[in-house]
Amino acid sequence: MREPARIHPTADVSPEAQIGEGTRIWHQAQVREGAHIGRHCVIGKGVYIDFGVRIGNKVKIQNYVSVYHGVTIQDGVFIGPYVCFTNDRRPRAVNPDGSLKGSDDWVLSETLVMEGASIGAHSVIVCGTTVGRWAMVGAGSVVTRDVPDYGLVWGNPARLRGFVCPCGERLHSTGPCEGDMVQMVCPQCGTEVAIPTGIFRPLEVGR
Repeated sequence: MREPARIHPTADVSPEAQIGEGTRIWHQAQVREGAHIGRHCVIGKGVYIDFGVRIGNKVKIQNYVSVYHGVTIQDGVFIGPYVCFTNDRRPRAVNPDGSLKGSDDWVLSETLVMEGASIGAHSVIVCGTTVGRWAMVGAGSVVTRDVPDYGLVWGNPARLRGFVCPCGERLHSTGPCEGDMVQMVCPQCGTEVAIPTGIFRPLEVGR
């Protein structure tokens, strides 16, 4: 049996948005026209989802997150409260002649958050970046460059600090950095993950 979406009476959801079955949209959220939200998502209080945004299945977006046009979020992503996604690398309110900028006066920079990734509270994701599969962004970070799969980053600007398992535990390398891939293992669940040597080596050197 299909489970209908549940939308709080105070939420403002465009009739031109697509909302998947079982998704819950809470108090005072706004979902713009052309947005696509998948199945069994949780959209928290005060979340803003701009037009054309695409969100996969089983995504959790916490209170007061801003997801602007040009952002794609894949399945199973967690986004902590007050996270902000940008979409313009050269923002101005007016043109050089003093006229108010319109929709044709700027270049959209797209952002991708891949399957299973987590973004901590109050982080800013600068447009034009990709957050890789199962990556984790620490709270309060400013992400200005791509985050690799399983990458653990934090800071302003966010920098690579290690790698994490899909279960969330920090991965440990099983040997020296040799060949094309570095084997890493989770001490909690035993999952093994291969990380490209080119990504791992600068982290190892910086320790």
